[in-house]
Amino acid sequence: MKKIIIIIVVLLAAAFIIFSFSELEQILEVLKKSNPIFLLVAFLFEIICLFNNASTFGALYRLVGLKEKRWQLFLLTTAANFINLIAPSAGVGGIAVFLDAARRRKISTARVMVVGVLYLVYEYAALFCILLLGFIVLIRRNNLNAGELVAASFLLVIALADGAMLVLGYKAPEKLGNVLAWLARLVNRILKPFLHRDVLKIENAYHFSHEVAEGIATIRGSHKNLIWPFLFTLNNKALLLCVLASTFLALNTPFTIGTLVGGFSISYLFFYASPTPSGVGIVDGIMPAALNTLKVPITEAILITLVFRTMTIWFPFFVGAAALRLLHRPQETSNEDGKKKKSD
Repeated sequence: MKKIIIIIVVLLAAAFIIFSFSELEQILEVLKKSNPIFLLVAFLFEIICLFNNASTFGALYRLVGLKEKRWQLFLLTTAANFINLIAPSAGVGGIAVFLDAARRRKISTARVMVVGVLYLVYEYAALFCILLLGFIVLIRRNNLNAGELVAASFLLVIALADGAMLVLGYKAPEKLGNVLAWLARLVNRILKPFLHRDVLKIENAYHFSHEVAEGIATIRGSHKNLIWPFLFTLNNKALLLCVLASTFLALNTPFTIGTLVGGFSISYLFFYASPTPSGVGIVDGIMPAALNTLKVPITEAILITLVFRTMTIWFPFFVGAAALRLLHRPQETSNEDGKKKKSD
């Protein structure tokens, strides 16, 4: 089963690269014409952003009473980001990386699941803070349209659903179990005509709801620490804005704070709401158009989009692929004769 999952991940990554091949060719040409100093600055901000994301999960792990090494968290967060990049899941797919690591390391999967859901809540909360500023900019410049509102509403529904699961698990685990059981029955009903069997076990939904309640219970008494993960997620958005600003400078394009916030908010809104991995084919078209409406010449807007996505998509893509490989390398264990052997 594990090998099948790895094969699926490899195929998704290969499809992602093939689907984006024309974009990669354009990126290489643009990078040759960019200011190398500001490109380096943009890369440095992105590296800091990756470590800051690991710090976010470190704060969440401490919140639920878990401890994890910083390097391990960095590998987990970058690998999870890799999964989120190649599979459109609004940020949900990466949680599987943490759950898999928890099972292998015999850490409470219930607490790790709570960490994953909390991260999504914080991530969407920080995104909506930036979106609010971006929408203010767009309203002032008469550029806000129905597409942005629909995409924002879609993300708001996901964020509210995540928050509702936490609240329900905290106050009424049995009700959460009923909701999860209903969802499991729905999934089974949809997939049974194709697979001729039930994919999900209903009883597992109730067991899972009690595990979630157990994980949430560890937060009690730690309310004062709830602010730190939110500050880290906000800091991530600030760092990404710095990456975008460095991209403008690398291409010698003038900008204002309003242009940065407006362009960034629209691009990340559709990055999460896009049905394609990482918004390939969608964000590539929407971000230049958004920047153009904010008075950035269309040629420069296209180049800025290409370089920005190099920093925030392709660089984390390869870092995450390497991290996933490191996480799944064979571990050495000792057998009864004292000889070392590799376990899958």
